[in-house]
Amino acid sequence: MNIIDQLEQEGMKKDLPVIAIGDQVKVNVKVKEGEKERIQTYEGTVIARKNGGIRETIVVRRVTFGVGVERTFPLHSPKIASIQVVRHGKVRRAKLYYLRSRTGKAAKLKEN
Repeated sequence: MNIIDQLEQEGMKKDLPVIAIGDQVKVNVKVKEGEKERIQTYEGTVIARKNGGIRETIVVRRVTFGVGVERTFPLHSPKIASIQVVRHGKVRRAKLYYLRSRTGKAAKLKEN
């Protein structure tokens, strides 16, 4: 094992839950405002998962006030306090980009 792999292993989080595509998740993000730091919750559906190891990211989508908002989270970032899986969605593909064009009940996923 070379030095880079060893450093990446040290930086990876060990307490992450099993996150699959289509899962409804709550991501608690540390937000810094001036001197204070607080935790903000972002809840939505995982529509994509990319890369591997320490570079692994998930794309979480939610609809707020009728507008679809997507946010990419690096899983092993120190800015992420915790991730909770609310429910598991039943899906048949690896990327759910088709949900971008769906609204209302058509954008819902069945629970697994």
